[in-house]
Amino acid sequence: MLVALSNTPRDYAWGSPTLLADLEGRTPTGAPEAEVWFGDHPGSPALVLDGSGRTLDEWLPAVARETGSPERLPYLLKLLAAGAPLSIQVHPSKAQAVEGFAREEAAGVPRDAGSRNYKDDNHKPEVIVALSETFTALAGLRDIEQTRRLVAGLDGGDGVSELRARLAADDASDALRRAIGWALGEAAPAQIAQIVEAAASVSDPAFAAESALVRRLREAYPGDPGIVVALLMNLVELRRGEAIFVPAGVLHAYVSGLGVEIMAASDNVLRGGLTPKHIDVTELLGLVDFRPAAPPRLAPATTADGAELFAPGIADFTLAHVGVSGAATRVELTGVSIAVGVAGEATVTGASGASVALAPGQAALATTDETPLRIEGGEVFVAMPGA
Repeated sequence: MLVALSNTPRDYAWGSPTLLADLEGRTPTGAPEAEVWFGDHPGSPALVLDGSGRTLDEWLPAVARETGSPERLPYLLKLLAAGAPLSIQVHPSKAQAVEGFAREEAAGVPRDAGSRNYKDDNHKPEVIVALSETFTALAGLRDIEQTRRLVAGLDGGDGVSELRARLAADDASDALRRAIGWALGEAAPAQIAQIVEAAASVSDPAFAAESALVRRLREAYPGDPGIVVALLMNLVELRRGEAIFVPAGVLHAYVSGLGVEIMAASDNVLRGGLTPKHIDVTELLGLVDFRPAAPPRLAPATTADGAELFAPGIADFTLAHVGVSGAATRVELTGVSIAVGVAGEATVTGASGASVALAPGQAALATTDETPLRIEGGEVFVAMPGA
């Protein structure tokens, strides 16, 4: 089966009022539009445009009874439009999610409670591919020597002195754990303010971009200790078509831009700043991978048929990308898949001969028996289960 899908944008406050409208070629509503979800996640299931009026979480089980296909998707595909910085986040591993969910269930913590850490028992690795000319993100913890150099150049105050002391531990992971734990759980507001003000006017040209980001975060989240956490993270500027992969334990935050995002089907998020929402510092510190590392960029592989594959090597998802050459490209499906158009007017044809036209922002679902998909005339991303 090949069937069109639709959904409405989520109006989170950090959403852009223009990026999704510009992609789709429509007049902006004036409200923030943050994400459009294409999947069966109950938080915002896509509508199946087959005349039945069913959402995808209702439609898939019915189709599964007829075809034997899975009743649930292992992934969630999104268009994400960040007009303001999102919160700093980390996601648990599968084992951590299973344990944490069971613990909170046993304790009777309501699943919709603001203090709830684990909404389900799944992990949430994710990939985002830039659609805007640039996409700004924070991802992972910067090389410790570079961070020490940055902090050494900050002007005075006991907040700066305390941060330097925390970062001075011999072991890099321990130093970053101590610094982040202090910033989120122990530092006085005046100490946070000292660090933020010093970082906003840092003189080292090597950190001009980080200083500019601090000024932006200070305006969006005044007094938030997460600004200090952001100061310790890799600042990543993706160009259109470039991607990062965020596995369990990696601190990250999306700052600005339009992207295609795919993740495991989970809602498990622990926050580490840049938010008025609940922050469980102890639980967060138990999940974060504090090892400094380069930004987690993900380069695509190219298939024999000319598609790009963003494949992080996990079972939950792979994301295929077909360009705008106009030539027909085959995409071999690994399971129930969702295609979304991002440029031009694409035609998606399945093995049955059924076709769907996709303008930018429009999506379609293909069951496994429609493999291979034939895509021509536009730029399309195809989400499918991983290896």
